[in-house]
Amino acid sequence: MSFLLSSCPLCEMNLPEISERIRAATGPLAIRAGGSKDWYGENVAGEVLDVSANRGIVSYEPGELVLTAKCGTPLAEIETLLDQHGQMLGFEPPRFGAASTLGGTLACGMSGPRRPYAGSARDFVLGMEIVDGEGRHLKFGGQVMKNVAGYDVSRLMVGALGTLGVLLTASLKVLPRPQAELTLQFECDEMDAIRLMNEWAGKPLPLSASAWLSGLLSMRLSGAQSSVSAAHRKLGGEVNPHGGEFWAGVRDHGAAFFRDGAPLWRLSLPSTAPPLDLPGRQLIAWGGAERWLKSEAAAADIRTRAAAHGGHATLYEGDRTNGVFHPLPEALLKYQLRLKQQFDPRGILNPGRMRP
Repeated sequence: MSFLLSSCPLCEMNLPEISERIRAATGPLAIRAGGSKDWYGENVAGEVLDVSANRGIVSYEPGELVLTAKCGTPLAEIETLLDQHGQMLGFEPPRFGAASTLGGTLACGMSGPRRPYAGSARDFVLGMEIVDGEGRHLKFGGQVMKNVAGYDVSRLMVGALGTLGVLLTASLKVLPRPQAELTLQFECDEMDAIRLMNEWAGKPLPLSASAWLSGLLSMRLSGAQSSVSAAHRKLGGEVNPHGGEFWAGVRDHGAAFFRDGAPLWRLSLPSTAPPLDLPGRQLIAWGGAERWLKSEAAAADIRTRAAAHGGHATLYEGDRTNGVFHPLPEALLKYQLRLKQQFDPRGILNPGRMRP
């Protein structure tokens, strides 16, 4: 059974209106919907292009595990509909507030605790409609399509922070909600936690999330009740009866760790990278590949240490004087600039949001 839905006409933003605003722009446009992620990335100075009215579920086919929604649709609205049919967004997107929208989540490329075990936001995108920097309406349908330059354009938009186009609609693969979930806890140090995360990831276990903080390793199991129970017997550990609240706190940065006032860094590293010798506190997630650092250390020291282990560091909260994102190698920067030139030749869409 499929569902065809749409928002009321008064809540819809007219496509020609968006295109005309872009064509007529004489200066930068700052794209905004819910505004829950305005803090992410570099500062953008420009006239606000409010696309929050572009909302509503376009179609939903539970039997095919496919949902298409306008990008101004709140995540809460999407997840309520999916939950009614025992399904979910597989990449477990962070909220960062009730106003969080599908478009903002995809534009920022954000995924939650389930990411290393189910896939990233980019992995679940099947198609997308956008308006580029020249006001052109481009549609890359439900099946992945490539333009003449060979880009997988729909997925290219994920993580581009709106610098390549205004996201209109997105088609996503969704997943069945697991029959059972259980969070286990183990006391161990940082080194053992990294070892165990990687060791267990290589075994046939129904893992769906992992995190280490303050000497306690938490592992979430998801799947059929029999599979979860069998994995529990194999791994042991103490059951956390508040596992749902714990993972929501990690996903949305509501946990106390994220609120101690120190600058917050997100380090992306190979999962097997050893503990980093940096001052401050760390929360290790994604099987060791994502390391949240609360530290007053200098930006250069943090980035040097991350790069030495084959990773990079992004500033989430703190002084932006030294930039938010890790500096790109020259070849990769040139590639990004060529993409920007192709999709937004006038440089008016969120200029500076990704790079100063």
